[in-house]
Amino acid sequence: MELKMRWRSWKSDWRYATSLLCTYGFFSTVKPLEPFLIPFLTGPDKNLTSEQVNNRILPVWTYSYLAVLVPVFLLTDWLRYKPVLFFQSVALFVTNALLLWTKSVAAMQATQFVYSVVTACDVAYFSYIYSVIEVKRYKKATSYIRSVQLLGYTVGSVLGQVLVSFDLMSYDNILVLTLVLIAVAMVVTPLLPLPKKSMFFHRKNHDAPEDSGVDIHMGSNEENRSDTQTSTRRFGKVLSLLWQDFVECYSSHNLLIWSLWWALATCGYNQTVNYVQVLWEHVEPSQNASIYNGLSGLGAASLFLMTFIGNIWVCYAGYVVFKCLYTLLITIAMYQIAAGLSVERYALVFGVNTFGALVLQTILVFVVVDSSGLGLGIIPQFTIYASYFAAIATVFLLRRIFTIITSRSDPFTFNNKQSFSQVSTA
Repeated sequence: MELKMRWRSWKSDWRYATSLLCTYGFFSTVKPLEPFLIPFLTGPDKNLTSEQVNNRILPVWTYSYLAVLVPVFLLTDWLRYKPVLFFQSVALFVTNALLLWTKSVAAMQATQFVYSVVTACDVAYFSYIYSVIEVKRYKKATSYIRSVQLLGYTVGSVLGQVLVSFDLMSYDNILVLTLVLIAVAMVVTPLLPLPKKSMFFHRKNHDAPEDSGVDIHMGSNEENRSDTQTSTRRFGKVLSLLWQDFVECYSSHNLLIWSLWWALATCGYNQTVNYVQVLWEHVEPSQNASIYNGLSGLGAASLFLMTFIGNIWVCYAGYVVFKCLYTLLITIAMYQIAAGLSVERYALVFGVNTFGALVLQTILVFVVVDSSGLGLGIIPQFTIYASYFAAIATVFLLRRIFTIITSRSDPFTFNNKQSFSQVSTA
């Protein structure tokens, strides 16, 4: 009896849900093949050409991610996160199974579509914990779930490097190992407690409709119709609240500027990360099998160096700088945006900014990469990406110069604007 009471007490404690979610986050992000995906696809295992991978397969992820992001975002909140986490693990398992057992271009395009669903479901991973723990635990729990995910990526990259460099496993066997790790994550999800509330559809102030005391009989068309109307009204109310929050959030000049940078930078970052392995293959393909591909890094100068200096070590060093700078700046941007916002509004802003980045990335992919557009080779592509970041830096530098000049010419107006931005953000 005492043991049972302790078990119930542990399940109700915030550490129970956090521990399970961290376990899920770790095993779902250990992907030892990911740093070697392009060599795997273009090698004897799949025998695809670089042109097929670059211009026909990889663009599918961007288009699909844009298409499924909003539906998955709403569905995640409506289903209260837990079912979506299980669905994400299933989709991740299917993604790796397709990589293992299929070979055609169409099959690899299907793999990219399924993986876009996996990426879209990340919102469930980052939002779940806020619905099952107290507000005072948010900061600590967030640090845990983010850190363990980064740990998973790091372990996966190092493990993949060791297995490939010392020829301990073939690519196919690495995929089998990945499937086992994903299966562990899949088993964990049913153990997670189902949240009683969510950020939008199941807020405390309208968790239950007014007529919830009426028994609903399966055979009554009138009652079923009434239930449908109630659900429709609730959905409309949620959309209305989302729109009101959207308008209020982005009326802040400070938040709008940081969000604009977030969308522009994330678009270029995703594009660079998605295609950098193709560039590495182009620079010195003979060295790629034995060099650690799972590095981290940013900057227009770094991308220009990666593009025009035909040395694989320079490419890796430039990529390290690129990703480090982006990680630093996006962290600052997220902090500036999150300051003063509620969890619900931060989730909304995060979703809108991500959607904006995907819209920009979709345009970039269609024009530059897709065979239906220009279908450029990898060197011209990265020249455009470097120029893109240079343009972003120039625009924001000019804005900063203009702000300084304006503040010196009219300091009273400038201070009022700053105060207004801070109040609006709060």
